Amino acid sequence: MGYAKDVLVSTDWVAEHLSDESVVVAEVDENPDLYEEGHIPGAVKLHWKEDLQDPIERDIVQKDVFERLLGERGIGNDTTVVLYGDKNNWFAAYAYWYLKIYGHEDVRILDGGRQKWIDEGRELTTEPPSPQPKTYTAKERDESIRAYRDQVLQWIGEDGRALVDVRSPQEYAGELMAPPGYEQEGASRTGHIPTAQSIPWAQAVRDDGTFKSADELRELYGSKGVTPDKEVTAYCRIGERSAHTWFVLHELLGYERVRNYDGSWTEWGNLVDVPIER
Repeated sequence: MGYAKDVLVSTDWVAEHLSDESVVVAEVDENPDLYEEGHIPGAVKLHWKEDLQDPIERDIVQKDVFERLLGERGIGNDTTVVLYGDKNNWFAAYAYWYLKIYGHEDVRILDGGRQKWIDEGRELTTEPPSPQPKTYTAKERDESIRAYRDQVLQWIGEDGRALVDVRSPQEYAGELMAPPGYEQEGASRTGHIPTAQSIPWAQAVRDDGTFKSADELRELYGSKGVTPDKEVTAYCRIGERSAHTWFVLHELLGYERVRNYDGSWTEWGNLVDVPIER
């Protein structure tokens, strides 16, 4: 497929490595209850909110909490972690970005996610795994792949930078506060950040949820001026869809300077005295 990095695995690859002690498969769903309804045999559960976000501040968990979390899931520093989930891998991509924040080396995503595994009639189980706990040592946070509101405000309109709004066209235009069913995760204003290009995350995948080829992806982003020579920042509503686009640009296409603004529209649309366009 011409990708820059070997970070996608197929359903066949996962099936062949279910008994591999050097591999841990983890399910990260938008709806965490799906895991209990049935998951890939041996897969551990990562709850995108309870496990990966601080319970008080809106932030990722601290380093020591992250280390304990991975160790309890049987993940060591040399473990290959394969992530998959529902909703075309939104939160699998979020967890991938999250693991890269703390410097985990070998992370992959199951191309097509949970739905592709199910569509192929592969085995699911409700049996919880019993991973052997390990000691995990995280690196210091890699702030080069994360953007904050003050940085985004400063960078608006700068030469050599590109801003990508990965939400739906209706959210970008200010016609919707949030997608249907997500009203409680909205903001007080609608619209988009000035200069942002509208490239919805779903344009990067096929109907079955697998990623498009590198050539198709380069054409998609390049046609909007989002090219590898620029510093790119992606945002959505809460940071999960933009993590998906971060994964496409940084990992699949090899763009060197890509950040995920995980504060996204629920932060920007509530700020006082920041520019908004419709």
